[in-house]
Amino acid sequence: MFSPEGPSLRELAVQALSSVERGYDLLAPKFDHTPFRTPDAVLGAVESALRPMGPFGAGLDLCCGTGAGTGVLARLCRERVTGVDFSAGMLGVARERIRSGGPRVSWVRADARALPFASAFDLVVSFGAFGHFLPHELPGLFTQVRSVLRPGGRFAFPLVAPPRPASLGYWTLLGFDAVMRVRNALWRPPFVMYYRAFRLGDVRRELTRAGFRVELYALPEFGRRRDGSPRVRLVVARIPDGPEGPSGPSGLSGPVSRG
Repeated sequence: MFSPEGPSLRELAVQALSSVERGYDLLAPKFDHTPFRTPDAVLGAVESALRPMGPFGAGLDLCCGTGAGTGVLARLCRERVTGVDFSAGMLGVARERIRSGGPRVSWVRADARALPFASAFDLVVSFGAFGHFLPHELPGLFTQVRSVLRPGGRFAFPLVAPPRPASLGYWTLLGFDAVMRVRNALWRPPFVMYYRAFRLGDVRRELTRAGFRVELYALPEFGRRRDGSPRVRLVVARIPDGPEGPSGPSGLSGPVSRG
């Protein structure tokens, strides 16, 4: 599962019994050698899908970790790029790892649920972090993202289709979530990480309520499932350019699905 440079079983156990913040501080030096780091194939596919929507001025990598998504933004944005995460350890690794020859890159330690920015970004991306947020936290999280975007700005992230109930992947994720719930019931501080808590229907509804227009793009690099649906989608939530309300000019939500 891990390369020789990755964390040992003991190190993973210590992380799992820590808080989310402390756990990632401990994991940070070896994070890029684990399967938890977003694969380059996903980063490249998202970059290719977003490029025609640009050019972008300023970009924010939400829950940036060691900066994999920040590198994508550095190639898409002309003005500046910011990575934000609440783990000082992850930010330390990102600071050493990312050397941009393009826009200025800065790093900020903050909680995504209380972002310390004004309306300053044209593009916000996030990769693989949403399992750390409980469903009831989504409205506040999406409101925070909207507050830091300029008019016409976009919030984009990839979303993998859930495995079918008959598949091994489905039962693996179900088992992982069950173990995490038992762990959090018996041990403090909690470590919030639930793979099955971030569902497309809930996400679209809460993004629309927060004032976004939601579009879905198939990422063709990952193919389609037997029913023809994409294996991986890019969710792009945009703030309208004009003076529209949260649900659009006529008061009706109008998400667009492409793929």
